[in-house]
Amino acid sequence: MTEARDPGLQPERTRLAWRRTTLTCTVVAVLAAKQAIHDDITAAGVAGAALSALVWVAFLAVAHRRIQSLDAARPRPLSHRGALLAAVCTIALAGFAVAVVV
Repeated sequence: MTEARDPGLQPERTRLAWRRTTLTCTVVAVLAAKQAIHDDITAAGVAGAALSALVWVAFLAVAHRRIQSLDAARPRPLSHRGALLAAVCTIALAGFAVAVVV
């Protein structure tokens, strides 16, 4: 007989952390787009903003999948692939945002 696990508040804290991180990525992507069209529109600025939006969408997909997996009675740990994809998205978003500013 499998005993039901009392997840406590840990899955909720993890879910909230993913939502905060998603909000942060959204702000970075919006600011990159705003900066790209602020004064003059350049090809590098538009490319940086477009890549930021693309990475933002990829991060949203990873975060959504992880948040959904936390609804289970026994949530699985984040896979290595998911962790790597989230890290790559975060680093790429920061890089593209810096490219837009410069």
